[in-house]
This record gives sequence, structure tokens and C-alpha cells, in this order.
Amino acid sequence: MDYAIIKIGNKQHRVRDGETLVVDRVRADEGKTFTPDVLLGDGQVTAKVVAHERGPKIRIGKYRKRTGYKRHNGFRAATSRLEISFGGAKRSAPKKEKEAAPAPKAADAPETAAHAEGEHVKGMPSGYEELTVAQITEASKSWNRPMLEAALEYEQANAKRKGAISALEHALAAKEES
Repeated sequence: MDYAIIKIGNKQHRVRDGETLVVDRVRADEGKTFTPDVLLGDGQVTAKVVAHERGPKIRIGKYRKRTGYKRHNGFRAATSRLEISFGGAKRSAPKKEKEAAPAPKAADAPETAAHAEGEHVKGMPSGYEELTVAQITEASKSWNRPMLEAALEYEQANAKRKGAISALEHALAAKEES
């Protein structure tokens, strides 16, 4: 996910990495960082206080006709400008290492070497590496079972595109039914 929903000062904000956000005044000093509550999103979100500012002046006027009653008041909100960064170790990073941790079997060694170099895997459709997810979805309907299995193995080892993996698994299931 390329965004997160955080909670600062009892308000929720949708933020992206590198974004600047103006919120109600926070207690941290200028230049200091803090970690707001992350309600939705992976990893850790860090907010750096860039500046403490005041919002635009809001003029409030009260008037009652024919009584001479007039009152004027003004208000400027105390705000803080924050710079958002998605820092720290993401929660999904250790999972990727655990997936790659099992040692490959002796029979799979040549194929994993090809995966590591990004070369073409035997049995995979030609030009597969350059295909987009949409092209894979369309083309996988006409591929035979070994081609689908080789492409799925390549995706799981290298590209890890969820849409492509889903399309390939769906095409394999369709081949098994027929």
C-alpha cells in the first residue's frame, strides 16, 4: 500500500510518503520527530515537525438590528506543519526473507540460478518478463500447463506481482477442470 491512515490529535489523516501535512498544534518541538498512531497501512510512519504556525485569521461578527449591538472577534488556529515519511522496517519485509530461506532442492538448482540472474526459465513463454499483468491475464488462457507452471514459478521467485500470480493460478485451475 502506498498510503497510510494515521491519527494525530484525535483526527485521522490519509498520508503518503514525503507528504507535508498541516494539523492542529502538536507538543513536539520544531525539528523533532514522533510516530503517530497508524490505523491502516504497513510499517512505521514517522512525522517530523517542520514548523509551528498559525492558521488564517477568521473574523467573527455579531450584529442585532435596531439595538446598537455589535461585537467583533477574531481567531487564528495554532497549527503544526509535519513532514511524513514511511520509515522503519516494514512488517512484510521479514516475511520475504522467510520465504526465500528454504534451501532449494538439488533438481531445482539450475532453475533458481536462472531466477537469480533474471534469465528466461525453461518452459516459460518467450518474452514473458516484459509482459504486463493485463497481457499475462489475456495470454495465459492460451498457454499449456507446463508454460503456466513455469511462469508461475518465475513470478513467485522474482517479480511477485499479485495480479499475475492470481491470473496464472486461475488459468491453472481452469486447465485442471477441463
